[in-house]
Amino acid sequence: MLAFAQGNAGAFDRLYARHKGTVFRFIARSLPSKADAEEIFQDVWMKAIEARARYEPRAKFTTWIYAIAHNRLVDVWRRKGLSLVPLDGGDGDERPAIDPPGDPANEPFAQLSNREAMGRFVAAFEALPPAQREAFVMKEEAEMSVAEIAVATGSNEEAVKSRVRYATAKLKEALDG
Repeated sequence: MLAFAQGNAGAFDRLYARHKGTVFRFIARSLPSKADAEEIFQDVWMKAIEARARYEPRAKFTTWIYAIAHNRLVDVWRRKGLSLVPLDGGDGDERPAIDPPGDPANEPFAQLSNREAMGRFVAAFEALPPAQREAFVMKEEAEMSVAEIAVATGSNEEAVKSRVRYATAKLKEALDG
């Protein structure tokens, strides 16, 4: 980001290429509409571009960009009264996966068990409080540390640890069922 601030456009291209997928998935799992997620995603990157001259490396770039995304999502949630959406994106676009023949995971009983487990997981995920869902997604999807999540969300590390621990326990409990 410092190189981009000094005029190296290629540096921004590398940052964008490295982080676009996880940032988009984080946003998409936080909003019910793909169109809204795409709009927020673009807004987050525009804010990053606009802030290049003010950027100070107090934390990793990942933490900084997720803080922008988090703050933008909080604005949207407050304005619309929304919460995070299911892991499948909620858009009804469920394409069957193509699996190799003879794979034991393709057996009807295994497929049914997997679908039931995923259903329990998604229901448990949706039932999590927004702060727990957000911390869980940042930890698991973006592979952010507790300290990075705390900085990105404006929380303290103990609160983030608790959120991740409670979310993980609830999701494990749902799968054990």
